[in-house]
Amino acid sequence: MKDQMIYAEKLSKMIQCETISVPDVPNTDKFDKFHTLLEELFPLVFSKGEVHYIDSSILIKWCGKGKAEPILLMSHQDVVPAEGEWKYPPFSGEIKEDRVWGRGTVDTKGSLMCIFQSIEELMEEGYTPEGDVYIASSSTEEVAGTGAPKTVEWLKDHNVRLQFLMDEGGMIVDEPMAGVKGRYAMIGTMEKGTGNIKVIARSTGGHASAPEKNTPIARLSAFINDIETKNPNKLEFTSTVLEMFKRLGPQAKGVLGFAMRHAKLLSPILKKVLPAVSAKGAAMLRTTMAWTMYSGSSARNVIPESAWVNINTRFIIHQGIDETKKILQPYLDKYNLEAEYINCHEPQTPVDHNGKAFKTVEETVKEIYPGVIPSPYVMTGGTDAYYYAPVTDNAIRFAPLYIDSQQLGSIHAKDENIFVSSLPKGIEFYKAIIKKM
Repeated sequence: MKDQMIYAEKLSKMIQCETISVPDVPNTDKFDKFHTLLEELFPLVFSKGEVHYIDSSILIKWCGKGKAEPILLMSHQDVVPAEGEWKYPPFSGEIKEDRVWGRGTVDTKGSLMCIFQSIEELMEEGYTPEGDVYIASSSTEEVAGTGAPKTVEWLKDHNVRLQFLMDEGGMIVDEPMAGVKGRYAMIGTMEKGTGNIKVIARSTGGHASAPEKNTPIARLSAFINDIETKNPNKLEFTSTVLEMFKRLGPQAKGVLGFAMRHAKLLSPILKKVLPAVSAKGAAMLRTTMAWTMYSGSSARNVIPESAWVNINTRFIIHQGIDETKKILQPYLDKYNLEAEYINCHEPQTPVDHNGKAFKTVEETVKEIYPGVIPSPYVMTGGTDAYYYAPVTDNAIRFAPLYIDSQQLGSIHAKDENIFVSSLPKGIEFYKAIIKKM
Protein backbone atom coordinates (compact mmCIF):
# COMPACT_ATOMS: atom_id res chain seq x y z
CA MET A 1 0.00 0.00 0.00
CA LYS A 2 1.39 3.39 -0.94
CA ASP A 3 2.05 6.06 1.64
CA GLN A 4 -1.34 7.54 2.53
CA MET A 5 0.13 11.03 2.28
CA ILE A 6 0.56 10.51 -1.45
CA TYR A 7 -3.18 9.98 -1.66
CA ALA A 8 -3.87 12.98 0.55
CA GLU A 9 -1.69 15.20 -1.64
CA LYS A 10 -3.49 14.07 -4.79
CA LEU A 11 -6.87 14.80 -3.24
CA SER A 12 -5.55 18.15 -2.01
CA LYS A 13 -4.63 19.16 -5.56
CA MET A 14 -8.09 18.12 -6.76
CA ILE A 15 -9.71 20.27 -4.06
CA GLN A 16 -7.57 23.27 -5.00
CA CYS A 17 -8.96 23.10 -8.52
CA GLU A 18 -12.36 24.75 -7.93
CA THR A 19 -15.22 23.11 -9.85
CA ILE A 20 -18.42 24.78 -8.67
CA SER A 21 -21.28 24.06 -11.06
CA VAL A 22 -23.95 26.65 -11.79
CA PRO A 23 -27.40 25.80 -13.25
CA ASP A 24 -27.61 26.42 -16.99
CA VAL A 25 -24.19 28.13 -17.00
CA PRO A 26 -21.55 25.90 -18.63
CA ASN A 27 -18.03 26.74 -17.53
CA THR A 28 -15.85 24.50 -19.61
CA ASP A 29 -12.62 26.29 -18.69
CA LYS A 30 -12.62 25.25 -15.02
CA PHE A 31 -13.52 21.66 -15.87
CA ASP A 32 -10.92 21.54 -18.64
CA LYS A 33 -8.38 22.62 -16.03
CA PHE A 34 -9.59 19.88 -13.70
CA HIS A 35 -9.33 17.26 -16.45
CA THR A 36 -5.75 18.35 -17.19
CA LEU A 37 -4.97 17.90 -13.50
CA LEU A 38 -6.49 14.40 -13.51
CA GLU A 39 -4.30 13.48 -16.50
CA GLU A 40 -1.24 14.61 -14.53
CA LEU A 41 -2.23 12.74 -11.38
CA PHE A 42 -3.33 9.50 -13.09
CA PRO A 43 -1.27 9.22 -16.29
CA LEU A 44 -1.82 5.49 -16.88
CA VAL A 45 -5.62 5.80 -16.67
CA PHE A 46 -5.60 8.45 -19.37
CA SER A 47 -2.96 6.83 -21.60
CA LYS A 48 -4.27 3.26 -21.44
CA GLY A 49 -7.96 4.05 -21.11
CA GLU A 50 -10.32 5.10 -23.88
CA VAL A 51 -11.21 8.67 -22.86
CA HIS A 52 -14.42 10.43 -23.87
CA TYR A 53 -15.37 13.97 -22.90
CA ILE A 54 -19.12 14.43 -22.99
CA ASP A 55 -19.47 18.18 -22.70
CA SER A 56 -17.51 18.67 -19.47
CA SER A 57 -18.22 15.21 -18.08
CA ILE A 58 -15.79 12.29 -18.34
CA LEU A 59 -16.30 8.71 -19.44
CA ILE A 60 -13.26 6.41 -19.54
CA LYS A 61 -13.28 2.81 -20.74
CA TRP A 62 -10.65 0.35 -19.50
CA CYS A 63 -10.85 -2.61 -21.84
CA GLY A 64 -11.03 -6.00 -20.17
CA LYS A 65 -10.72 -9.60 -21.39
CA GLY A 66 -14.33 -9.80 -22.54
CA LYS A 67 -15.11 -12.61 -20.09
CA ALA A 68 -17.58 -10.63 -17.97
CA GLU A 69 -20.15 -7.90 -18.43
CA PRO A 70 -18.91 -4.33 -17.92
CA ILE A 71 -18.98 -2.47 -14.61
CA LEU A 72 -18.99 1.28 -13.98
CA LEU A 73 -17.56 3.25 -11.06
CA MET A 74 -18.72 6.84 -10.77
CA SER A 75 -18.38 9.94 -8.62
CA HIS A 76 -19.08 13.51 -9.70
CA GLN A 77 -16.42 16.19 -10.12
CA ASP A 78 -18.53 19.29 -9.51
CA VAL A 79 -19.11 20.85 -6.10
CA VAL A 80 -21.51 23.31 -4.48
CA PRO A 81 -20.47 26.84 -3.45
CA ALA A 82 -18.59 27.27 -0.18
CA GLU A 83 -20.19 29.81 2.14
CA GLY A 84 -19.62 30.90 5.72
CA GLU A 85 -16.46 31.09 7.82
CA TRP A 86 -14.29 27.98 7.34
CA LYS A 87 -11.58 26.70 9.65
CA TYR A 88 -9.35 26.38 6.58
CA PRO A 89 -10.10 28.05 3.22
CA PRO A 90 -12.56 25.86 1.28
CA PHE A 91 -10.36 25.50 -1.80
CA SER A 92 -7.00 25.35 -0.04
CA GLY A 93 -6.89 21.56 0.21
CA GLU A 94 -5.08 21.95 3.52
CA ILE A 95 -3.75 18.73 5.05
CA LYS A 96 -4.04 19.40 8.77
CA GLU A 97 -5.12 17.42 11.84
CA ASP A 98 -4.81 14.15 9.86
CA ARG A 99 -7.52 15.38 7.48
CA VAL A 100 -7.79 16.86 4.01
CA TRP A 101 -9.94 20.00 4.18
CA GLY A 102 -12.02 21.62 1.50
CA ARG A 103 -15.14 21.64 -0.61
CA GLY A 104 -15.55 18.27 -2.29
CA THR A 105 -13.49 16.13 0.08
CA VAL A 106 -16.58 14.11 1.02
CA ASP A 107 -18.96 15.16 -1.78
CA THR A 108 -17.37 13.62 -3.85
CA LYS A 109 -13.77 14.18 -4.95
CA GLY A 110 -12.57 11.88 -2.17
CA SER A 111 -14.22 8.84 -3.72
CA LEU A 112 -13.35 10.10 -7.23
CA MET A 113 -9.67 10.15 -6.29
CA CYS A 114 -9.98 6.64 -4.87
CA ILE A 115 -11.59 5.34 -8.07
CA PHE A 116 -8.88 6.81 -10.30
CA GLN A 117 -6.08 5.73 -7.97
CA SER A 118 -7.38 2.16 -7.71
CA ILE A 119 -7.30 1.75 -11.48
CA GLU A 120 -3.93 3.53 -11.75
CA GLU A 121 -2.44 1.01 -9.32
CA LEU A 122 -4.04 -1.99 -11.01
CA MET A 123 -2.62 -0.81 -14.32
CA GLU A 124 0.81 -0.40 -12.68
CA GLU A 125 0.54 -4.02 -11.52
CA GLY A 126 -0.23 -5.18 -15.07
CA TYR A 127 -3.72 -6.35 -14.12
CA THR A 128 -6.37 -6.77 -16.82
CA PRO A 129 -10.01 -6.97 -15.67
CA GLU A 130 -12.29 -9.80 -16.74
CA GLY A 131 -14.73 -7.32 -18.26
CA ASP A 132 -14.59 -3.69 -19.33
CA VAL A 133 -14.39 -1.17 -16.48
CA TYR A 134 -15.83 2.32 -16.98
CA ILE A 135 -15.18 5.46 -14.96
CA ALA A 136 -17.87 8.13 -15.19
CA SER A 137 -17.70 11.59 -13.63
CA SER A 138 -20.36 14.18 -14.27
CA SER A 139 -19.74 17.92 -14.08
CA THR A 140 -23.41 18.72 -13.44
CA GLU A 141 -24.56 16.42 -10.64
CA GLU A 142 -25.05 19.23 -8.13
CA VAL A 143 -27.36 21.13 -10.48
CA ALA A 144 -29.26 18.17 -11.95
CA GLY A 145 -27.74 18.91 -15.32
CA THR A 146 -27.20 16.89 -18.49
CA GLY A 147 -23.87 15.26 -17.63
CA ALA A 148 -25.23 11.90 -16.47
CA PRO A 149 -28.13 11.68 -18.97
CA LYS A 150 -25.79 12.35 -21.90
CA THR A 151 -23.33 9.76 -20.60
CA VAL A 152 -26.13 7.22 -20.42
CA GLU A 153 -27.12 8.06 -24.00
CA TRP A 154 -23.51 7.35 -25.07
CA LEU A 155 -23.63 3.97 -23.34
CA LYS A 156 -26.98 3.13 -24.96
CA ASP A 157 -25.71 4.18 -28.40
CA HIS A 158 -22.74 1.83 -27.94
CA ASN A 159 -24.92 -1.06 -26.70
CA VAL A 160 -23.30 -1.13 -23.27
CA ARG A 161 -25.22 -3.08 -20.64
CA LEU A 162 -23.70 -2.87 -17.16
CA GLN A 163 -23.81 -5.76 -14.72
CA PHE A 164 -23.15 -3.31 -11.93
CA LEU A 165 -22.41 0.32 -11.11
CA MET A 166 -21.35 2.02 -7.91
CA ASP A 167 -21.99 5.71 -7.31
CA GLU A 168 -21.94 8.00 -4.29
CA GLY A 169 -24.57 7.47 -1.61
CA GLY A 170 -24.11 5.90 1.76
CA MET A 171 -20.76 5.77 3.53
CA ILE A 172 -19.26 4.16 6.60
CA VAL A 173 -20.65 5.89 9.66
CA ASP A 174 -20.88 5.40 13.42
CA GLU A 175 -24.54 6.27 13.95
CA PRO A 176 -26.64 5.72 10.82
CA MET A 177 -29.84 6.64 12.63
CA ALA A 178 -30.63 8.37 15.89
CA GLY A 179 -30.61 5.74 18.62
CA VAL A 180 -28.52 3.22 16.65
CA LYS A 181 -24.90 2.86 17.81
CA GLY A 182 -22.22 0.91 15.95
CA ARG A 183 -20.15 1.31 12.79
CA TYR A 184 -22.15 0.59 9.63
CA ALA A 185 -21.59 0.60 5.90
CA MET A 186 -24.84 2.11 4.62
CA ILE A 187 -25.30 0.82 1.07
CA GLY A 188 -27.96 2.58 -0.95
CA THR A 189 -30.04 0.04 -2.89
CA MET A 190 -33.08 2.18 -3.64
CA GLU A 191 -33.52 5.79 -4.68
CA LYS A 192 -36.70 7.78 -4.25
CA GLY A 193 -38.25 9.69 -7.10
CA THR A 194 -38.22 13.47 -7.09
CA GLY A 195 -40.38 16.32 -8.25
CA ASN A 196 -42.02 19.61 -7.37
CA ILE A 197 -45.69 20.32 -6.84
CA LYS A 198 -46.76 23.94 -7.32
CA VAL A 199 -50.02 24.54 -5.44
CA ILE A 200 -51.89 27.66 -6.61
CA ALA A 201 -54.70 29.66 -5.01
CA ARG A 202 -56.63 32.18 -7.13
CA SER A 203 -59.05 35.04 -6.40
CA THR A 204 -60.22 38.35 -7.83
CA GLY A 205 -57.63 40.17 -5.72
CA GLY A 206 -58.36 43.58 -4.32
CA HIS A 207 -57.21 46.27 -1.89
CA ALA A 208 -56.01 45.08 1.49
CA SER A 209 -58.21 47.69 3.26
CA ALA A 210 -61.34 45.61 2.70
CA PRO A 211 -60.31 41.95 2.67
CA GLU A 212 -62.69 39.14 1.94
CA LYS A 213 -62.36 35.84 3.77
CA ASN A 214 -60.46 32.92 2.29
CA THR A 215 -57.88 34.95 0.43
CA PRO A 216 -55.30 32.96 -1.57
CA ILE A 217 -52.68 33.11 1.17
CA ALA A 218 -55.21 32.15 3.85
CA ARG A 219 -56.30 29.10 1.84
CA LEU A 220 -52.72 28.05 1.14
CA SER A 221 -51.87 28.43 4.82
CA ALA A 222 -54.83 26.27 5.86
CA PHE A 223 -53.82 23.69 3.26
CA ILE A 224 -50.23 23.61 4.51
CA ASN A 225 -51.38 23.27 8.12
CA ASP A 226 -53.75 20.45 7.20
CA ILE A 227 -51.04 18.47 5.38
CA GLU A 228 -48.47 19.11 8.12
CA THR A 229 -50.88 18.06 10.87
CA LYS A 230 -52.36 14.96 9.26
CA ASN A 231 -49.49 13.92 6.92
CA PRO A 232 -51.60 11.71 4.66
CA ASN A 233 -48.56 10.17 2.94
CA LYS A 234 -48.51 6.41 3.47
CA LEU A 235 -46.01 4.81 5.83
CA GLU A 236 -45.05 1.37 4.54
CA PHE A 237 -42.13 -1.02 4.98
CA THR A 238 -40.26 -2.04 1.86
CA SER A 239 -38.09 -5.15 1.81
CA THR A 240 -35.08 -2.80 1.84
CA VAL A 241 -36.20 -1.10 5.04
CA LEU A 242 -37.09 -4.38 6.75
CA GLU A 243 -33.64 -5.74 5.98
CA MET A 244 -32.08 -2.51 7.27
CA PHE A 245 -34.04 -2.78 10.52
CA LYS A 246 -32.93 -6.41 10.86
CA ARG A 247 -29.28 -5.34 10.67
CA LEU A 248 -29.52 -2.12 12.68
CA GLY A 249 -31.94 -3.38 15.31
CA PRO A 250 -29.42 -5.30 17.47
CA GLN A 251 -27.52 -2.02 18.09
CA ALA A 252 -30.61 0.08 18.81
CA LYS A 253 -31.74 0.62 22.39
CA GLY A 254 -35.11 0.93 24.11
CA VAL A 255 -38.50 0.84 22.41
CA LEU A 256 -37.00 1.74 19.03
CA GLY A 257 -34.55 -1.16 19.14
CA PHE A 258 -37.20 -3.65 20.24
CA ALA A 259 -39.56 -2.49 17.48
CA MET A 260 -36.81 -2.64 14.82
CA ARG A 261 -35.87 -6.19 15.82
CA HIS A 262 -39.51 -7.21 15.45
CA ALA A 263 -40.44 -4.86 12.60
CA LYS A 264 -42.96 -7.10 10.84
CA LEU A 265 -44.87 -7.88 14.03
CA LEU A 266 -44.65 -4.41 15.56
CA SER A 267 -44.97 -2.26 12.44
CA PRO A 268 -47.83 -0.12 13.92
CA ILE A 269 -45.58 0.84 16.86
CA LEU A 270 -42.57 1.45 14.65
CA LYS A 271 -44.60 3.70 12.34
CA LYS A 272 -45.34 5.91 15.36
CA VAL A 273 -41.95 5.78 17.04
CA LEU A 274 -39.62 6.23 14.07
CA PRO A 275 -40.92 9.63 12.82
CA ALA A 276 -40.59 10.98 16.35
CA VAL A 277 -36.92 10.02 16.72
CA SER A 278 -35.56 10.18 13.19
CA ALA A 279 -36.79 12.32 10.29
CA LYS A 280 -34.27 10.56 8.05
CA GLY A 281 -35.58 7.16 9.09
CA ALA A 282 -39.19 8.21 8.52
CA ALA A 283 -38.27 9.51 5.06
CA MET A 284 -37.34 5.94 4.11
CA LEU A 285 -40.92 4.83 4.82
CA ARG A 286 -43.01 7.36 2.93
CA THR A 287 -43.22 10.02 0.27
CA THR A 288 -42.06 13.31 1.79
CA MET A 289 -43.23 16.87 1.14
CA ALA A 290 -41.13 19.90 1.98
CA TRP A 291 -42.42 23.47 1.64
CA THR A 292 -39.61 25.31 -0.12
CA MET A 293 -40.99 28.40 -1.90
CA TYR A 294 -43.93 30.74 -1.35
CA SER A 295 -45.19 33.72 -3.34
CA GLY A 296 -48.11 36.11 -3.13
CA SER A 297 -48.63 39.77 -3.90
CA SER A 298 -45.82 42.05 -5.02
CA ALA A 299 -47.23 44.89 -2.89
CA ARG A 300 -47.86 45.07 0.85
CA ASN A 301 -51.37 46.52 0.48
CA VAL A 302 -52.68 44.31 -2.32
CA ILE A 303 -54.50 41.00 -1.95
CA PRO A 304 -53.02 38.80 -4.68
CA GLU A 305 -55.06 37.45 -7.55
CA SER A 306 -52.96 34.34 -7.13
CA ALA A 307 -50.50 32.93 -4.64
CA TRP A 308 -48.55 29.70 -4.69
CA VAL A 309 -46.39 27.40 -2.63
CA ASN A 310 -43.87 24.84 -3.88
CA ILE A 311 -43.69 21.36 -2.42
CA ASN A 312 -40.41 19.57 -3.04
CA THR A 313 -41.50 15.95 -3.10
CA ARG A 314 -39.56 12.67 -2.80
CA PHE A 315 -41.64 9.71 -3.95
CA ILE A 316 -41.34 6.30 -2.28
CA ILE A 317 -41.95 3.13 -4.30
CA HIS A 318 -45.37 2.39 -2.75
CA GLN A 319 -46.57 5.96 -3.32
CA GLY A 320 -45.45 7.21 -6.68
CA ILE A 321 -46.71 10.19 -8.65
CA ASP A 322 -50.22 8.94 -9.44
CA GLU A 323 -50.91 7.78 -5.89
CA THR A 324 -49.64 11.08 -4.52
CA LYS A 325 -52.02 12.96 -6.83
CA LYS A 326 -54.92 10.88 -5.46
CA ILE A 327 -53.92 11.61 -1.87
CA LEU A 328 -53.55 15.37 -2.43
CA GLN A 329 -56.65 15.95 -4.53
CA PRO A 330 -59.22 15.99 -1.64
CA TYR A 331 -57.11 18.62 0.14
CA LEU A 332 -56.86 20.69 -3.02
CA ASP A 333 -60.64 20.49 -3.49
CA LYS A 334 -61.26 21.39 0.15
CA TYR A 335 -59.40 24.69 -0.17
CA ASN A 336 -60.22 25.42 -3.83
CA LEU A 337 -56.62 25.04 -5.02
CA GLU A 338 -54.89 23.93 -8.20
CA ALA A 339 -51.71 21.86 -8.57
CA GLU A 340 -49.02 21.67 -11.21
CA TYR A 341 -46.69 18.66 -11.12
CA ILE A 342 -43.26 19.80 -12.33
CA ASN A 343 -40.42 17.52 -13.45
CA CYS A 344 -41.68 14.58 -11.44
CA HIS A 345 -39.82 11.28 -11.66
CA GLU A 346 -40.92 7.92 -10.33
CA PRO A 347 -38.89 6.05 -7.67
CA GLN A 348 -36.60 3.29 -8.88
CA THR A 349 -36.92 -0.43 -8.36
CA PRO A 350 -34.68 -1.52 -5.45
CA VAL A 351 -31.52 -3.50 -6.03
CA ASP A 352 -31.98 -7.02 -4.67
CA HIS A 353 -30.05 -7.25 -1.39
CA ASN A 354 -29.79 -11.00 -2.00
CA GLY A 355 -28.36 -10.54 -5.50
CA LYS A 356 -24.74 -10.70 -6.70
CA ALA A 357 -24.13 -6.94 -6.82
CA PHE A 358 -25.12 -6.27 -3.22
CA LYS A 359 -23.54 -9.47 -1.93
CA THR A 360 -20.23 -8.56 -3.58
CA VAL A 361 -20.23 -5.12 -1.97
CA GLU A 362 -21.26 -6.63 1.37
CA GLU A 363 -18.47 -9.22 1.19
CA THR A 364 -15.90 -6.57 0.31
CA VAL A 365 -16.96 -4.35 3.22
CA LYS A 366 -16.35 -7.24 5.61
CA GLU A 367 -12.92 -7.86 4.09
CA ILE A 368 -11.67 -4.26 4.03
CA TYR A 369 -13.46 -3.07 7.18
CA PRO A 370 -13.54 -5.92 9.74
CA GLY A 371 -16.28 -5.39 12.31
CA VAL A 372 -18.25 -2.96 10.16
CA ILE A 373 -21.83 -4.09 9.54
CA PRO A 374 -23.10 -3.65 5.95
CA SER A 375 -26.74 -2.68 5.53
CA PRO A 376 -28.98 -1.72 2.62
CA TYR A 377 -30.91 1.51 2.92
CA VAL A 378 -33.19 3.86 1.01
CA MET A 379 -31.54 6.90 -0.58
CA THR A 380 -33.67 9.90 0.38
CA GLY A 381 -31.59 12.29 -1.74
CA GLY A 382 -30.80 12.13 -5.44
CA THR A 383 -27.75 10.83 -7.30
CA ASP A 384 -26.59 10.57 -10.89
CA ALA A 385 -27.13 6.81 -10.63
CA TYR A 386 -30.85 7.48 -11.08
CA TYR A 387 -30.31 8.13 -14.79
CA TYR A 388 -28.58 4.79 -15.36
CA ALA A 389 -31.70 2.62 -15.01
CA PRO A 390 -31.84 2.04 -18.82
CA VAL A 391 -28.38 0.40 -18.79
CA THR A 392 -28.31 -1.53 -15.49
CA ASP A 393 -30.54 -3.18 -12.89
CA ASN A 394 -27.85 -2.96 -10.23
CA ALA A 395 -27.09 0.63 -9.26
CA ILE A 396 -25.40 0.62 -5.85
CA ARG A 397 -25.09 3.97 -4.03
CA PHE A 398 -22.07 3.63 -1.75
CA ALA A 399 -18.76 5.47 -1.32
CA PRO A 400 -16.44 3.15 0.70
CA LEU A 401 -14.96 5.81 2.99
CA TYR A 402 -15.30 6.24 6.74
CA ILE A 403 -16.58 9.62 7.97
CA ASP A 404 -17.52 10.86 11.43
CA SER A 405 -20.60 12.87 12.37
CA GLN A 406 -18.89 16.23 11.82
CA GLN A 407 -17.78 15.21 8.34
CA LEU A 408 -21.26 13.94 7.51
CA GLY A 409 -22.71 17.26 8.62
CA SER A 410 -20.17 19.19 6.53
CA ILE A 411 -21.65 18.00 3.22
CA HIS A 412 -22.99 21.15 1.51
CA ALA A 413 -21.96 23.02 4.68
CA LYS A 414 -18.79 24.58 6.04
CA ASP A 415 -15.57 22.83 7.10
CA GLU A 416 -15.96 19.85 4.79
CA ASN A 417 -13.10 17.41 5.33
CA ILE A 418 -12.10 13.75 5.25
CA PHE A 419 -9.62 11.64 7.21
CA VAL A 420 -6.31 10.95 5.46
CA SER A 421 -6.53 7.42 6.89
CA SER A 422 -9.85 6.79 5.08
CA LEU A 423 -8.29 7.06 1.63
CA PRO A 424 -6.13 3.87 1.47
CA LYS A 425 -9.03 1.62 2.42
CA GLY A 426 -11.28 3.30 -0.13
CA ILE A 427 -8.70 2.55 -2.83
CA GLU A 428 -8.33 -1.05 -1.70
CA PHE A 429 -12.11 -1.41 -1.75
CA TYR A 430 -12.44 -0.33 -5.38
CA LYS A 431 -9.54 -2.58 -6.41
CA ALA A 432 -11.23 -5.55 -4.75
CA ILE A 433 -14.58 -4.78 -6.41
CA ILE A 434 -12.95 -4.63 -9.87
CA LYS A 435 -11.28 -8.00 -9.32
CA LYS A 436 -14.49 -9.64 -8.08
CA MET A 437 -16.89 -8.36 -10.74
